Amino acid sequence: MNILELRNLKKYFATQKAVDDISMTIPKGNIFGLLGPNGAGKTTLIRMITGIFYPDAGEILLKGKKFDPENDAKYIGYMPEERGLYKKMKIGEQALYLAQLKGLSKADAMLKIKYWFKRLEMESWWNKKVEDLSKGMGQKLQFVITVLHEPDLIILDEPFSGLDPINANLIKDEIFRLSQNGTTIIFSTHRMEQVEEICNHIALVNKGTKILDGTVEGVKQHFKENLFGIQLDNAPAIIHCPAFDIIGTNIQELTVKINEGYKANDVLGYFMNQGCGIVSFKEILPSLNDIFIKLVEGTPTARQFQNITT
Repeated sequence: MNILELRNLKKYFATQKAVDDISMTIPKGNIFGLLGPNGAGKTTLIRMITGIFYPDAGEILLKGKKFDPENDAKYIGYMPEERGLYKKMKIGEQALYLAQLKGLSKADAMLKIKYWFKRLEMESWWNKKVEDLSKGMGQKLQFVITVLHEPDLIILDEPFSGLDPINANLIKDEIFRLSQNGTTIIFSTHRMEQVEEICNHIALVNKGTKILDGTVEGVKQHFKENLFGIQLDNAPAIIHCPAFDIIGTNIQELTVKINEGYKANDVLGYFMNQGCGIVSFKEILPSLNDIFIKLVEGTPTARQFQNITT
């Protein structure tokens, strides 16, 4: 089942096309990376999904039905990059107040707050004021407030900003757990290594248009360049073979690019015939960061990559 479908969404501000005919589908339980450079249209897209903005054209389906912001907001949890906490309020009181705004009774809200405060090691914070929190502590509070009402769709915009590695892993584990339990998560960040680690599907937008959409593995496979790393225990002094070109070398490994018409076995066969001992041989796939830069810099010709699957 698809939790969210965007169909030909458009949003214009004066002469700017903030979102220009974007469509995408997000399955239930997916961790979906929404990527793009600054000014690409990500925030406008998120604000339409959450009902803050209305699209100028197109439609949004949530849980298979046309999205009604007034009645369907309860199904969504949104953690924006710009925080919206009341600085003078105590943490416990603020969490309780915001949970009730999401429709929870006071008793249910208290139970869920205590549960999450314990899970994220926040039990001693109850009477602290928001203004006394570090950025990382504020992030943990924002995360709790976002997930308290058990929404079907959670949108996290730069959720690891300000977190130390221990707390970042704590939040990451909760993201995986929520996904495994059927919650769908849209994850927006500029940190491509986090996307590779967390997301199973991504979409890249730039200048208001979608230029790539596919699984993480499918995208990396699509943009691979026949590069392989080979580690030898006794490399020959002179290497010449029509099957490959040497792209890079270091003390332990050669990086080779297999030429058209040849296969990995041709490379392995060459070195074995040379009497070399092969310690390891692996394919080198491009990072999402490299793909991101390549596509953003070449957006006018990138539309062919809109839908990539494994």
